[in-house]
Amino acid sequence: MKDFLNHLYPIPDDILEAYSALWKPIEMKKKDLITREGQTERYMYFVLEGIQRSYYINKGKEHVIAFTYPPSFSGMPESFISQTPSRYFLECLTDSSFLRISYEDHQQMLKKHRAIETAFRIGTEKLLVGMLDRYYELLAFDIEERFKAFTTRSPHLLNMVPHKHLASYLRIDPSNFSRLMGKITI
Repeated sequence: MKDFLNHLYPIPDDILEAYSALWKPIEMKKKDLITREGQTERYMYFVLEGIQRSYYINKGKEHVIAFTYPPSFSGMPESFISQTPSRYFLECLTDSSFLRISYEDHQQMLKKHRAIETAFRIGTEKLLVGMLDRYYELLAFDIEERFKAFTTRSPHLLNMVPHKHLASYLRIDPSNFSRLMGKITI
């Protein structure tokens, strides 16, 4: 995690040590729900092992929003930042291990250390840019273009995540997803 944070923004060693000491390990099993709809996210997670998905349910159907896996942060960012109930679920797709920090501890470090605040501002900016890119793809691309963009950006997930979840993430019918898997060279 230290390398990941320093990649976002250089943080002095003493501050990084103090911040890192606040992150506690936690293990979860496949299919465990980390966050439920209606639950306020009290922790931010750093993924050490495993894959997770965030999703919502509309009219009885699951819609995948995102996947997280090492090395990355996880959780429900909108709920964590605003301390309001999440509209989404966060589930472990595989056995997973994390480091996690409470909202209160994170906020204290942001207030106390400009370098931590800057690293997370930069991380939040990157998250926003990624979300806007995805939003653009969903609105502007046809299913084949969405599939190609995804396989260019994240080909490793094709072998790690059930295809039904990938199809949902790409807003492609599972049968069309299978057809694209056979048609397009990756």
